[in-house]
Amino acid sequence: MQTIKILLASDHRGIKVRALILDYLLPLPQYDVRMFNDEFPEYPDYPDIAAYAARALSEGHTHRAILICGTGIGMTVTANKFPGIRAAACHNAVVAELSRKHNDSNILCLSGDLLGETSSIGIVAAWLQTPFEGGRHSNRLEKLRYIEEQNYIKN
Repeated sequence: MQTIKILLASDHRGIKVRALILDYLLPLPQYDVRMFNDEFPEYPDYPDIAAYAARALSEGHTHRAILICGTGIGMTVTANKFPGIRAAACHNAVVAELSRKHNDSNILCLSGDLLGETSSIGIVAAWLQTPFEGGRHSNRLEKLRYIEEQNYIKN
């Protein structure tokens, strides 16, 4: 079984949820979890964290990332600015599962303020355990890649 590298980080509003997720993931041998908040001397704003993670993923230094801010939306918006990133703000396990099945999301963004402890872990578990379905969804991802490439080249 291949080990999946996961970057885990949060801004100041996601510290507690980040700790819960870390405690959940560390005993699982299939995941190599890296916390990169240590790269920053203080807690930076969510755009700094999301950009760091999205760049690392876009450049192939990790397989996936889990990011936490107040709502999860700021991390999602920022991360999706990078090539190859499909970040999804997920507020329950069903959305997390569908983001993997249909969109092959590679960054999970969570709320540090709006989700309970049990919900957060359930969302992470569903997201990590769900494979991409492929099929008609692969065609859609190719369209996204084309759009991304066209816009990236113009910039």
